[in-house]
Amino acid sequence: MDELMSGNSTIPNQKMKASVKASAKKTLDPITNVYIWDMDETLILLKSLLNGTYAETFNGLKDVQKGVEIGKMWEKYILQVADDIFFYEQIENYNKPFLDALSQYDDGKDLSDYDFNHDGCSSPYDDLNKRKLAYRHRVIAHKYKQGLHNTFDQDMIKLWDDLYDMTDSYTDGWLSSARAFLEQCSDENKDSTPLAPANGFVDSIDAKSQNVNVLVTSGSLIPSLVKCLLFRLDDLITHGNVYSSWEVGKLQCFSWIKERFSSPNVRFCVIGDGWEECEAAQTMRWPFVKIDLRPGSSHRFPGLTLRTVGHYFSIVYGIPDAENDDE
Repeated sequence: MDELMSGNSTIPNQKMKASVKASAKKTLDPITNVYIWDMDETLILLKSLLNGTYAETFNGLKDVQKGVEIGKMWEKYILQVADDIFFYEQIENYNKPFLDALSQYDDGKDLSDYDFNHDGCSSPYDDLNKRKLAYRHRVIAHKYKQGLHNTFDQDMIKLWDDLYDMTDSYTDGWLSSARAFLEQCSDENKDSTPLAPANGFVDSIDAKSQNVNVLVTSGSLIPSLVKCLLFRLDDLITHGNVYSSWEVGKLQCFSWIKERFSSPNVRFCVIGDGWEECEAAQTMRWPFVKIDLRPGSSHRFPGLTLRTVGHYFSIVYGIPDAENDDE
């Protein structure tokens, strides 16, 4: 009665309308799917080629030695590019979980005439050497974004293209199928996600981005970035979305990623072949899709589909994934 006499009778109704409006906005906001990938024996094959385990799953139908030779060629070129272009020989003892980990030490100095071979980047690992390492990370990020075709001549590009095609043929289309699946898990806004800052996360993700691919690899950071380039993944996974769990572990990387993509309408799915990412996904209560090398398994490349991943999303999050119901 007092509310009616004071003229405030509309306030409860206004609050209810505001609550309904906020709830509706949350519902209408697009769902963002964050796909968290392992690299080796998932998006690419390398270790299983080198040790022969990939060929052995085919019970004599694959030439084991040929697979080993292919793996050795990849290993050679990955290390060559890492050393020659990405300073790996200089900084391999200073692995960081992501490229922007030392950004607070980068003073923005013009590096166009900087002499990386004679700046004395070494121990002790003090602020001065952290700045030198941050310079290298900035250049690596720039070269990654430029891509191989803007860094190497056509002869080298052809050599890697031939090796890629040979590997894809030997593995029955594993590489091209993995890339095609990544494309399906991507969208036109894939470059809108910013580079992670020094603390490992940002407040939120661009609301327009429907799908994001993030790589969390147990390998060291620089060779993993080179693998992305040589295996044609760099246009689908930005340099800011590549994490190395070499020293911090996958659970820590997953925690950083969760903080980065902090919107209520974000869903996560981990795809990999190892126990560490499986346990970390379970701890985070995220769906985990296990990749299996064995022929005939549906969770492999080729074979894995968005429909399959959509079922995992639905089981964990209880939300129908209409987009992923299509083949």
